[in-house]
Amino acid sequence: MSEPMKLSARVTAPLKAVHHALTDPGELRVWLAEHAEVELPHRYAFWGRHTPDGQEPRQRPLHVDDRTLRFSWPLGGEETTVEISLEEESAESTIVTLTQTHFDQEAAMADSGVLGMTQTFWCLSIANLVDHLEGRELTPKADFTSPVLREELVIGGSPEAVFDSLVDPEKFSRWFGYKVDMEPYVGGRFAMGGFEANDTPAKVVALEPGRGLTLEWPGLGVSSWELEGSGGATRLTFVESGFDEKNPPYAGWMGWLSGIAELRRFHELSDWRPIWLDASVPGSPEQTGVSG
Repeated sequence: MSEPMKLSARVTAPLKAVHHALTDPGELRVWLAEHAEVELPHRYAFWGRHTPDGQEPRQRPLHVDDRTLRFSWPLGGEETTVEISLEEESAESTIVTLTQTHFDQEAAMADSGVLGMTQTFWCLSIANLVDHLEGRELTPKADFTSPVLREELVIGGSPEAVFDSLVDPEKFSRWFGYKVDMEPYVGGRFAMGGFEANDTPAKVVALEPGRGLTLEWPGLGVSSWELEGSGGATRLTFVESGFDEKNPPYAGWMGWLSGIAELRRFHELSDWRPIWLDASVPGSPEQTGVSG
């Protein structure tokens, strides 16, 4: 069996507050799931439309103490194990490290299968945990009951500044956490990992300064960012389209949403730094660009 998927992030909150957010059902319903029930050490469960394979509660607690939470989560025919550990970096800063067994990298790359969704699910969830504990607006969660992949949110920056961070490869790479090459004109190429490492780049099919960007991925679909000024900020409408609606690309969708969470922080925090610290497998934030 491969090494567990691993994610680590910094949250500006005391360890005790982070532990409470991980173990209180009301808190879990804010940043993680539609439904949650917790009566430790006997019950720890979350489910609903924002949870992969979330038609019913499936988790079972295995261990909990002041710094560690471990539970089993049957997914895709496998008995996966999730462990969340906390490390006090300072009185007001905590390192959250999450691991999960049985992550399927091939399924993630193909955007198919529930075991390929777990990494970006946790990337988005941890991003929302950080923003929740730091008093910021959360990024929309994925809805696994709908094939419509469209969200609107407000970014605290001008449309011109947000647009620049979408079409400047150096800035995109900073907040996205992964090298990006781009030719910022209609007909130009957009390549994750750079042009040399990617022989199937996306194509820029629409680009209007300060207004939006649209990319077409060969055989996969279309990603579009629409920008509109809103009270000194920017209303971003992000849409994925052109895919098989019987098999929506939820893994990629959650990766983009967690990236957008970092894009918001990039523009809104004067002392911005990525929340992500490290990861153990290709396809994690440092590899796929779901962080800055």
